[in-house]
Amino acid sequence: MPSLDVVSKVDMQALDNAVNNVKREVAGRYDFKNVTTEITLDKKEKSIHIVSGDDMKVKAVVDMLFGRCARQNISPKSLEMGTISASTQGSAKVDVKIKEGISKETAQKIVKYIKGLGMKVQPAIQDDQVRITGKQIDDLQEIMRLLNEQDFNVPLQFVNMK
Repeated sequence: MPSLDVVSKVDMQALDNAVNNVKREVAGRYDFKNVTTEITLDKKEKSIHIVSGDDMKVKAVVDMLFGRCARQNISPKSLEMGTISASTQGSAKVDVKIKEGISKETAQKIVKYIKGLGMKVQPAIQDDQVRITGKQIDDLQEIMRLLNEQDFNVPLQFVNMK
């Protein structure tokens, strides 16, 4: 029986490229001259730490990051910006969390949506992904199209179509 997996993953290499591009862009901008700005990607904790002169500069760096991620085909839904807090010596900082995997609540919403369609497919939650099986590949392709039209607040990718 044909099946496919619905997952939510972030290409860490593309994200690393986006962070490095933002670092280069900040180094070349006039409004960041004589301002210490740090952008670090922590792959283990899945977060991006941004420190700059004030909250306006931090917002500008975050906007640059979201723009670069869009160019690298990383969905902005996979990045969750924290609150900007004042740091020592007149600087501001923010942590941007990288969301990977489908949460249990979101997976349940996806399963409920698929079952509500009345198509001959069976969705099943497996850890941080949803596996959908059906008798025809056309049904699975239709499910993929319909899921892309919905907004579940996470970027969805479809893998392992067999």
